[in-house]
Amino acid sequence: MIELLEPLSEESDIGQFLSRRGEGLHHLALRVDDVVAALADAPSHGLKLVDKAPRPGSRGTLVGVVDPGREDGVLVQYVQDR
Repeated sequence: MIELLEPLSEESDIGQFLSRRGEGLHHLALRVDDVVAALADAPSHGLKLVDKAPRPGSRGTLVGVVDPGREDGVLVQYVQDR
């Protein structure tokens, strides 16, 4: 699934992201069976935790975000269906 986002205002999260970094990929979402386990395993693969615990995501999911430290700023989001 591809989700395209457009800011509702320059002050919105997406508006601020675009003004800092310009257009492009914001994050890559990966479906996982267990977000808690994926977050716990992430540092062993060199990923920095943005979320230390899962939080509610869209469409009734649980999500957790990690930063792979890429220069382009693309984040990785783990997504678990509930």
